[in-house]
Amino acid sequence: MKPPYPHPLIAREGWLFVAIALGVGVLIGVLLGWWWSAPLWLVAFFVIQFFRDPPREVPDDPRAVVSPADGRIVEISKSRDPWLERDALKVSVFMNVFNVHSNRSPVDGTVKERWYFPGAFLNAALDKASLSNERNALWLRTREGRDVTCVQVAGLIARRILCYVGAGAELSRGQRFGFIRFGSRVDVYLPLDAEVKAALGDKVYAAESVLAWLTPPNTNPR
Repeated sequence: MKPPYPHPLIAREGWLFVAIALGVGVLIGVLLGWWWSAPLWLVAFFVIQFFRDPPREVPDDPRAVVSPADGRIVEISKSRDPWLERDALKVSVFMNVFNVHSNRSPVDGTVKERWYFPGAFLNAALDKASLSNERNALWLRTREGRDVTCVQVAGLIARRILCYVGAGAELSRGQRFGFIRFGSRVDVYLPLDAEVKAALGDKVYAAESVLAWLTPPNTNPR
């Protein structure tokens, strides 16, 4: 499935940073010589690759829970969803500074609620970052009535979580909803009967990689 892609290849969150990096590189090259500006072009290259935001092909199966971020799977566990106060399956994706940091909706659904908590800035690869760091959570309910919680978690370097949707918003699977600047993680809390497909250590891609399958409502355990 290839929905219309309303964003350029460089995320709008990075336009200012890219412009500054390129502008400084040109200025130093003109004033002092292009050899002197070489380190600045490396910085500009890093900024451009960090803020890249390529289009993605989303799986067609409506049962699919896709990865909300690029990165590696650092946790798969039965855990307590602190936002919906339920037992859930937790799948966590850690993003380093070389991953795409645009965040996508894991499912088709309605945003029932959004919560923001200004916390600390621990290493996002640590499990305790999910409960201690700055974070933004979305409660998504699918058309079949399944609840999925998607949580943006700031990291050691990250200092700003961006989220562009609130309660009542309708999101399509793979649709862009936010961005986290620099290293961070995203936690996904799923119903206990979800079938997890990802494995610990897997490299995943936002909107393309399937983390799990949601079972139809009529097969839920009573």
